[in-house]
Amino acid sequence: MSQFVNRLTRLTLAALLAAVALGSQFAAALEVGDKAPDFTLQASDGQTYSMSQFLGEKPVVIAFFPKAFTGG
Repeated sequence: MSQFVNRLTRLTLAALLAAVALGSQFAAALEVGDKAPDFTLQASDGQTYSMSQFLGEKPVVIAFFPKAFTGG
């Protein structure tokens, strides 16, 4: 019985942690009209760019392309 309770406790704790993690992720989702958060990405030219670099300077377009022949 102790082994069953131990497994059930671990499963419940894992489910609770997953729910908290997913809940915070959904709460942070952007809505239409929201300003984009500052972020940093590496571009295809090898340089690293931040959103804040372009704030008020020029429009920013982010295009994602999966690697060739990856099926995505």
